[in-house]
Amino acid sequence: MSSFKIARRNIRRNKRRTVITAASIFFAVFFAVIMRSMQLGTYTEMIKNVVSSYTGHIQIHKKGYWNDKIINNTFPENTELEKTIAKIPEVEKVVPRLESFALASFRQLTKGSIVIGISPEKENNMTKLADKVISGNYLSKTNKGVLVAEKLASFLKLGVGDTIVLMGQGYHAATAAGKYPVKGIIRLNAPDLNNKIVYINLSEAQDLYSAPNMLSSLSILLKNSDDIKSVKTAISDKINPENFEVMTWEEILPELKQAIESDNISGQFMLAILYMIVGFGVFGTIVMMTVERKKEFGIMTAVGMKKIKLAGILFYETLLLGILGILSGFAVSLPLILYFSKSPVPITGDVGNTFKSFGFEPVIAFSVNPHFMINQISVVVVIVLIAYIYPLSYILKINPVKALRN
Repeated sequence: MSSFKIARRNIRRNKRRTVITAASIFFAVFFAVIMRSMQLGTYTEMIKNVVSSYTGHIQIHKKGYWNDKIINNTFPENTELEKTIAKIPEVEKVVPRLESFALASFRQLTKGSIVIGISPEKENNMTKLADKVISGNYLSKTNKGVLVAEKLASFLKLGVGDTIVLMGQGYHAATAAGKYPVKGIIRLNAPDLNNKIVYINLSEAQDLYSAPNMLSSLSILLKNSDDIKSVKTAISDKINPENFEVMTWEEILPELKQAIESDNISGQFMLAILYMIVGFGVFGTIVMMTVERKKEFGIMTAVGMKKIKLAGILFYETLLLGILGILSGFAVSLPLILYFSKSPVPITGDVGNTFKSFGFEPVIAFSVNPHFMINQISVVVVIVLIAYIYPLSYILKINPVKALRN
């Protein structure tokens, strides 16, 4: 009879031992997968909030714009360029913008603001800006009005229907000044943006800054954030690097990237502690399984079974128990992950308010990325194989006479 068949029968023969050993592996898989899924899901949600609400996954600027964000560092609209980028399979949206600074005034009050010229339909397709309107209406393509961020409107004490005055410096030092009716008040999650943003129709922004057909950026939203490096390379191959710069959200928001990396390191440290605890649990059950079978091993070697074959039987037993624990762990954790990936857990109270204050949706999201699941399986398999070292060393050194006496 083959070693594998004997191992399979041994597992079925002693159900109590099988359940205890498989249960320790089950908990290892369950807690590791749930914990890592929650951590990676939170990062994904944070990135999604940022890229879909403002930056996009990738931005194209005129070379030098990011280091000197002035209206002169803009580039002409290029419909062919937009179409070329939109044809890249991984690209979902391409959104043009003209962004600059202006003093926003109403009556006796004035405050510095960021004026962003947008194509209303394209912008809404990416950032869902229309859903952020809390008073008034969203912009239309021919609308001369503006959308004012909630906190800026509160500071200036203006409302829908009032007229806001924008003053700044236009293209090539031209004077930029204009009056615009407030069509809507918007609430942005990011507090910094909610204090100073004014959205205006792109054509109106170009007239305001005397920059006809000029853009400061093209924001690009991808179907999958995992494709960001390959898409950046594809875009770079289609443009002149002497005229344009291509930047990912990680380059645009290095603080967010660093915060995620720092938290990821602490999360991996906690995961390592969890693996250590679970590893000792798995090792303990394997040791228990070996010790209580000393007499059995002694009889098998006494009747002539080679130690190497006995070691092979134990290897298959350990491997089958590991597979059983892994499958049961995923059978329980995967439905939970799939459910919470579709219905994230809401965060309320002070913690939820803290999330909102940083511009993030107050939810705990779960990731269904298969890569981290494969990694967890690999780690658990390694733990099981390390635990196998003890019964292997015991079998190779076993003395049948002493084992039978014990």
